[in-house]
Amino acid sequence: MSNSSDSEQGTQERKKPNILITGTPGTGKTTLSQLASESTDLFHINVGELVKEKSLHQGFDHEFQSWILDDDKLVDELEETLSNGGNIVDFHSCEVFPERWFDLVLVLRTDNTILFDRLKDRGYSQKKITENIDSEIFQVILEEARESYPAEIVVELRSNTIEDMQSNVTRIEEWVEAWN
Repeated sequence: MSNSSDSEQGTQERKKPNILITGTPGTGKTTLSQLASESTDLFHINVGELVKEKSLHQGFDHEFQSWILDDDKLVDELEETLSNGGNIVDFHSCEVFPERWFDLVLVLRTDNTILFDRLKDRGYSQKKITENIDSEIFQVILEEARESYPAEIVVELRSNTIEDMQSNVTRIEEWVEAWN
């Protein structure tokens, strides 16, 4: 983590903000990020895809059916882009990223019944579904965000319905407009 002067300095140098959209898998991060990117002209970075494309991992975990993130490679890959601003970063975790990178951290939350159906539709194993539902129940990502970033930039958003998604896009548009 960086100190607050680094955080303030990074924000002042950027002409456009950086937004992190995080949450348990299945909460709608990628969809919201894509929609918000289109409506705000901020660049969408899907970290999960970037990790695969640029081999920013240490191999594949077959038990959990996911890539083992190489934090250092990821941070090195994103440093210049995020220092310049104008990005929406989409990832299921947030503690790996330096505090100075983000001006707003949105944590998407979804009702467990809805989340279960979404993960099942993705073909997740029962073990992976259970792990993600437990993560949502215990607010793991929300607590991680609150521990990693200043309270004033962390916002919890509902993500159960299309109406929630539309409302969240509108909130992001209004925030970006006010930031500028």
